[in-house]
Amino acid sequence: MATAPANNLPLFYKDLVPLSSIDHADFHARALDTADFLVSQHAVPLTSDEFVSACRFYPIVFSAGENPVPLALMGLNEGVNTFVDDEGKLKNPVYVPAYIRRYPFMLARLSPNSEELSLCFDPTAGAIGKFEEGDALFVDGKPSEAVNQVLEFCQQFEEAGQRTGFFVDELKKADLLMEGEVAIQPEGSEQPYVYRGFQMVDENKLRELRGDVLRKMMQNGMLPLIFAHLFSLQLMREVFAEQVKTGKVPLVTEAPTA
Repeated sequence: MATAPANNLPLFYKDLVPLSSIDHADFHARALDTADFLVSQHAVPLTSDEFVSACRFYPIVFSAGENPVPLALMGLNEGVNTFVDDEGKLKNPVYVPAYIRRYPFMLARLSPNSEELSLCFDPTAGAIGKFEEGDALFVDGKPSEAVNQVLEFCQQFEEAGQRTGFFVDELKKADLLMEGEVAIQPEGSEQPYVYRGFQMVDENKLRELRGDVLRKMMQNGMLPLIFAHLFSLQLMREVFAEQVKTGKVPLVTEAPTA
């Protein structure tokens, strides 16, 4: 899931520079009280490792297209996030996806032909700079313990990304993904709100799988992840209810989810 520094930057990232013991020798990393980059983001990438933890809080779906990516839905409409306030503070304690916790760092290839991933960061995030407070990034010219922890976390995220790719590939091989649709009928509304634009596991095809395929999915850990995804879809109505409560429901009755 690493992305090379380029004009086409990953979600949240506005710029990306490699961490340098020379250029950033006196830089510190500080915690941010708010995540304003989340305010207008309704869907966040999720690794398959996180399904069990995330399914208690977010609907988990797969993006549309030939290369689907698991997503945690924080809102059902583009630009709506029901889990943070207008300043980017979490409204309630919830599981925070690793993709969010990784920001503003990430591992990236510095050139298209390079096989090595380098630790980079987004200098526009406001979390890294020549601050008096925060964790030092380098001590005596060497990466600090804080940087080593960040590097380990980013490496684990990359490995989880590879496992996620395998998981999605196996779903596609088994032809288990289908175009998703959910209709929600609010009280007092003449027409339901119909959400499309995402993929989900087809329960009918899941029930029809051969025994050897199901056994393989159980052995490699896929089956519990599939059920976590399916159970989480019930939360779409809770997310919609939160949008209604905050007045963030569109006037149209049909809108894409992801």
